[in-house]
Amino acid sequence: MKNAFKTPHRGAVLTVLTLLICLSISAQDAPPSFWAKVRYGGGLGLSVGNGFFGGTLAPGAVYEFNEQLAMGLGTSFTYNSQRNFYNSTIVGGSLIGLYNVIPEIQLSAEFEMLNVSRSFEAGLGLENDLYWYPALFTGAGFRTGTFTVGIRYDVLYDEEKSIYISPWLPFVRFYF
Repeated sequence: MKNAFKTPHRGAVLTVLTLLICLSISAQDAPPSFWAKVRYGGGLGLSVGNGFFGGTLAPGAVYEFNEQLAMGLGTSFTYNSQRNFYNSTIVGGSLIGLYNVIPEIQLSAEFEMLNVSRSFEAGLGLENDLYWYPALFTGAGFRTGTFTVGIRYDVLYDEEKSIYISPWLPFVRFYF
């Protein structure tokens, strides 16, 4: 009985070592965690000139299902001001889907819902507007690494309510 506790049984040691090696090998084959497939990015915008100021902050994140397909969410905040004529504050969110046809060509679909608060000088004085504006974009771009540049089209474009001057908009997209 005295010697039984001095040295471990060789079979038990080999069993534990074999188990640890198998667990180590299987852990290396495990799929990556959810967060390892999430890419973060977004955009910044700044426009100034002749009494005009415009600024945008638009962070976002996408989940890469594989090398071709990704989906994600984004938020945005924009402020515009034209001295003594126009002010707007725009806050919203978006849902985006990205598909890489080949590594260099990326197609996209994006639904954006924006809350627009604007005031502007009208014929009889200051006029205020507060409304929700939906936009549905389809787009195509050239992609290299984490950077994509392209053009998108708003299929729901409304000239009276849109915050964009045209349904055709260029874009630059980064996801790291």
